[in-house]
Amino acid sequence: MNRRPVSQLANGDAVEDVFLVVDKQLRTNRQGGQYLHLELRDKTGSVGARLWNVPDHLAHSFEAGDYLRIQGKTQVFQGALQIILSRIDPVDPASVTVEDYLPQAPQDLGHLTTRLREVLLGLDEPHLRALAECFLMDDAFLAKFTAAPAGIRNHHAYRGGLLEHVVTMLEMAARIAPLYPDLNRDLLLIGVFLHDIGKVDELSYERTFGYTDEGQLVGHLAMGLELLRVKVEQTADLTGEPFPQESLLRIKHMIISHHGPAKFGSPKPPMTPEAIALHYLDNLDAKLHVFLREIKDDPVKTTAWTPFHANLNRRIFKGGGGEA
Repeated sequence: MNRRPVSQLANGDAVEDVFLVVDKQLRTNRQGGQYLHLELRDKTGSVGARLWNVPDHLAHSFEAGDYLRIQGKTQVFQGALQIILSRIDPVDPASVTVEDYLPQAPQDLGHLTTRLREVLLGLDEPHLRALAECFLMDDAFLAKFTAAPAGIRNHHAYRGGLLEHVVTMLEMAARIAPLYPDLNRDLLLIGVFLHDIGKVDELSYERTFGYTDEGQLVGHLAMGLELLRVKVEQTADLTGEPFPQESLLRIKHMIISHHGPAKFGSPKPPMTPEAIALHYLDNLDAKLHVFLREIKDDPVKTTAWTPFHANLNRRIFKGGGGEA
């Protein structure tokens, strides 16, 4: 049977292929029987799956992050596509190509990396440009920065997602800065680049997406400040001059305040023009990405609305004359 990518699955399709297990839950039905509720994925997307009346030995034969060869049939349940499984078999991870199962950025990462360099090495302020250079010269950091997702589930949740998110924000910032002459353009651009740098170590993204132990315990805001501290010391060595303390303070403030209100995780609210600009650029790109993705990836093409999105607390109107 030819492989059908998740993005092309439709109601009533027979499915027999290998998928990555993103999430695994062993649940109990009303009659007391066990069933598996899984999230399966390939590089094109993810789909829910259920296996009824699962025996113990099979339920405990694999975990999230493993690969399964499955047999089943798709159906639409409460507006979302799912697979009702008839058989599952664990697969040796050495026999699969990881890149086939982790979602990839739709844009070319080489082009995005080139654009990142162009913008950052074009900064006018020498100390900020030198700071950017210290990050860009660090091959280990750059490899992680260009591979990391921007998130696990919400926005830009694919390999290269962090790079794509940052480059999009850099382009946005470069366009709005001339409209506000009193806004420090270079400071805003370096803030855009650095606001999520802690995610390169907060998240794990080699086999499936999750959080590292440090990411769970510390979080990307604090981790970003530590990465910044190290690079500021290297910048002083590179330039032979101390890094300007007020510039450093402003950059640190942008990193810790970019989530905005405290209820969204910021220790401090934005208190500088560059920090508030960064917050809204970040929020705009993240929210637009989710809206556009939900419309594009909705497998049910005959309705005018997407399924309810819990994080957004709404359905999204697709249009097209379908019936809700």
